[in-house]
Amino acid sequence: MLQYEITASSVKGGKATANANMSEVEFDASAGRDDVLPNPAELLLTALAACILKNVERYSEILHYPYRSARITVKGTRSDSPPAMERIEYILEIDTGVDERKLKNWHKNILKFGTISNTIARACELKGDIKYLLI
Repeated sequence: MLQYEITASSVKGGKATANANMSEVEFDASAGRDDVLPNPAELLLTALAACILKNVERYSEILHYPYRSARITVKGTRSDSPPAMERIEYILEIDTGVDERKLKNWHKNILKFGTISNTIARACELKGDIKYLLI
């Protein structure tokens, strides 16, 4: 079983940092909304994007599906009372030469074995699509 640990702190006014491994991520922990720093909801969406992109790389190697690049757009819908993510949707675009059947299989594996994607799917509606990246 893997375990993860981060540390985070904030100063009055809401500027916060999280440390993981040897990296630091700044985020907004203010009572309002910062125009520059990501808020916790945006960090959640970022964690999902990171999970999916990590699995693009992982399953590219496992399935021998080459790709040149990948990008993902993630959108979350939040309810107000109680405050929670109701739905998260994404579009994953991959610049690859694999056929449609392999692309769908790739997507299935990306989701099936994603730590963050599995966790989020248990908490709210998670819908996504995979398509070819058109440059």
